[in-house]
Amino acid sequence: MSKRILLSLAAVVAPMTVFAQDTTPTLNTGDTAWLLISTALVALMTPAGLALFYGGLTQSKNVLNTMGMSFVAFCVGILVWVIAGYSLAFEGGGDYIGTLDAFLLKSVGVNDLADGTSIPKLLFIAFQGTFAAIAVAIVSGSIIERIKYSTWIIFSALWVLAVYVPIAHWVWGGGFLSQDGELDFAGGTVIHISAGIAGLVVSYMLGKRKTHGVEEVRPSSIKLVVLGAALLWFGWFGFNGGSALGANGQAALAVVTTMVAACAGGMSWLFFEWFEEKRPTLIGTASGAVSGLVAITPGAGYVSAGDALIIGFLGGIVGYLGAVKLKKIIGYDDTLDAFGVHGLVGIFGAIATGVFANPSMAEGVKGALYGNPGQVSAQLVAVGVTIVFSAVATAVVYKVSALLTGGGRVHEEAEDTGLDHAIHGEKGFDYN
Repeated sequence: MSKRILLSLAAVVAPMTVFAQDTTPTLNTGDTAWLLISTALVALMTPAGLALFYGGLTQSKNVLNTMGMSFVAFCVGILVWVIAGYSLAFEGGGDYIGTLDAFLLKSVGVNDLADGTSIPKLLFIAFQGTFAAIAVAIVSGSIIERIKYSTWIIFSALWVLAVYVPIAHWVWGGGFLSQDGELDFAGGTVIHISAGIAGLVVSYMLGKRKTHGVEEVRPSSIKLVVLGAALLWFGWFGFNGGSALGANGQAALAVVTTMVAACAGGMSWLFFEWFEEKRPTLIGTASGAVSGLVAITPGAGYVSAGDALIIGFLGGIVGYLGAVKLKKIIGYDDTLDAFGVHGLVGIFGAIATGVFANPSMAEGVKGALYGNPGQVSAQLVAVGVTIVFSAVATAVVYKVSALLTGGGRVHEEAEDTGLDHAIHGEKGFDYN
């Protein structure tokens, strides 16, 4: 009799034990493999994709300097992130900033898992570090051809720490914007709006290039522009798909919406440009694809493929209007349209996410089209906070960087000669 009782108890307790074990977070090799690939894809975007895209758009005499600004921004951004950026963004639960508990990653063990995931924390840190690096590199597009290289290096380090890190904490690290319900799947607010606004601010503070509005400036290589855009597009699958933090349905959704939005953005810019300028250009099509990618980034894991088509198509038009029309009307010298393509389109994408967020695509999200107009309000608050903070903090960071380097702008002679030769003693193309 007692034996039967013991066997019965064992039969009851065993499933409970198994259930308890199953709830313990464990490393998932499939999720980890996908994040390793995604991290490599995003890492490719800055020193290769963005460098080639920006390098192709700039003048021949500045191509190496422009590419170098993306390359060095990646190096600086990653170092700052590992030293203190990650810790301040993701460690601690403060409303406005984290802690330095993981300074130099000293408290992160090789077997630790990122909170709420099945991937190593070290991998999560590396993945997020590539986001910080590309954010500051985007800023360079507004200010190339006239900023000192030394000023740019110091600016990159300070900007990541003082501008990017707090915003990342507010949105992704448990800060007040995430508590208010703002949706930003892969960085529309954190990366594109903050960087676009920063680029506009520094472009005003630096002043216009000598050639701005005086003579026609030709891109150094349209072939490099298209190649760079293609590499950005390729890396963006890791950028958005990897933000699901696992090899799952949401990652697949993000990859599909990313593909659709980029295609829609490329075609809408092409059609709009063809109608307005009477000719379609490869630079325009490539820029439209990038605009579509920017537009879908905050909602990539929250919207349907049909919604992504709308968002990408409208994003291409917003990018065109910002980079071509608004720039001419206002007359600011945003050299490669970081504000027009990243800032303005990022703002549109963040708001569109509040409209199209679909509860059937992602649990716990609901946009205005599905009965939750308050989501648009949350998005608008996040957009407004990001614009104001990025503008003010960027201005301070640039002032400090310029002070430490004896002024932020290159001498007129260097600007005339070209920064490739004047600063680096190198030449990217043979030019007169």
